[in-house]
Amino acid sequence: MLTLRSAVPADAPLILAYIRELAEYEREPQAAVATEADLRRHLFSEHPLVRVTLAEWGGQPAGFALWFLNFSTWEGKPGLYLEDLFVRPGFRGHGIGKALLQHLAALAEKEGWSRFTWQVLDWNTPAIEFYEAQGAQILRPWLTCRVAGEALRKLAGAAD
Repeated sequence: MLTLRSAVPADAPLILAYIRELAEYEREPQAAVATEADLRRHLFSEHPLVRVTLAEWGGQPAGFALWFLNFSTWEGKPGLYLEDLFVRPGFRGHGIGKALLQHLAALAEKEGWSRFTWQVLDWNTPAIEFYEAQGAQILRPWLTCRVAGEALRKLAGAAD
């Protein structure tokens, strides 16, 4: 009943819909400004920067995982970074999220990548509990740093 598959260019509208649904769930719908053109450029170019695994339940679009490779300098190996995992509410409770995580973990193992990393919002208790039940360690002492928008432009200008 569950099918996992790699996204193809025709899936760009569906992926964008998932991104917007996830942004709504995460209480920041206005922040989801990606376009289909953005997705096509970065997912389906000659050298894609990100990848998407789609989940279908009984042939119906159910969820997705958007991921890319990072690199551990200490281990000297790539790792898999999960940017987004989303299962539509009507399809939750069927093990789809777990299947997506297992699929990506198996891919990392097969390719010899050293780790599988992602972030979760601190208020998202159901997700935190789900991830911990899958064996994820919440790295509480680590803080995420981000430079974006005007701060990014300012920092980039400082290099001139």
